[in-house]
Amino acid sequence: MQNLPGIGGFFALWPEIEPLSFRATQTSAYAVIIMVTWQWTPFAVLIVMTSLQSEDQQQKEAAVLDGAGVWAQFVHLTLPHLARPIAIVVMIQAIFHLSLYAEIEIVSRGNGNKNLPYLIGEFASNNIGAASATGILAVILANIVAIFLLRIIGKSLMD
Repeated sequence: MQNLPGIGGFFALWPEIEPLSFRATQTSAYAVIIMVTWQWTPFAVLIVMTSLQSEDQQQKEAAVLDGAGVWAQFVHLTLPHLARPIAIVVMIQAIFHLSLYAEIEIVSRGNGNKNLPYLIGEFASNNIGAASATGILAVILANIVAIFLLRIIGKSLMD
């Protein structure tokens, strides 16, 4: 861009930046983390913001009249109100992260970054029996996480 006539002088003022390889072992993990965070943070924020909008304002007004500070309102009113939405977001994201494969494959080809689905894919190329057993383990693990979080949600509904 610096060699273009007319606007090249403008770009000549910018420092020249060396390209950064995200396939290197040190930076590929950060690249995957940034990709997944960029992909899933808006969903989590949308769920939490929607839940915050449904919070009962009469309880907050009563807490203010009773002399509760901002921190006490947050701990005793807002956090219990957000328990179910946070548990649902954690459950959905935990199940998604157990199936995270494409991001790791695209960014690093497994160079230093391997999770359960990536290991299953590696097993499948060499040993189909081990890959299927590991896949069943992943499903069992996802079900354990889901049951645990659903029990937390159920307990908060009973309260």
